[in-house]
Amino acid sequence: MPRRSVTARGPRGTVPPERRSVCPIANTLDILGDRWTLLVIRDLLKGKRRYVEFSASPERIATNLLSERLKRLEQQGIVESRLYSTHPPRSEYHLTPKGEDLRPVVSSLRRWGLRHILGTRVDASP
Repeated sequence: MPRRSVTARGPRGTVPPERRSVCPIANTLDILGDRWTLLVIRDLLKGKRRYVEFSASPERIATNLLSERLKRLEQQGIVESRLYSTHPPRSEYHLTPKGEDLRPVVSSLRRWGLRHILGTRVDASP
């Protein structure tokens, strides 16, 4: 298990002011635990890069929610945007190494869903 960085998270046992607790699950859920964020990460893992590709996903995320999730993931250092057009300005989105570390998490959720939720299919996930 990796050691916690005192400089990045504060001394062991203290709660940084922006966090509700030191629980790693609670803090992870604060970032990833809504209805859409892991689906955006799933799509990035599947190779989607552009806004129009995300909005074409079968779950039909609303454009305002998609935009907000991408911005939040970028603020957390999970996603980075790269400009590919200046007129009009358009970006592609890529997982950072921190975001790539979510691959086994998403894969585990996929396996669990295939095993325990009737009607799920292999071709619907990374």
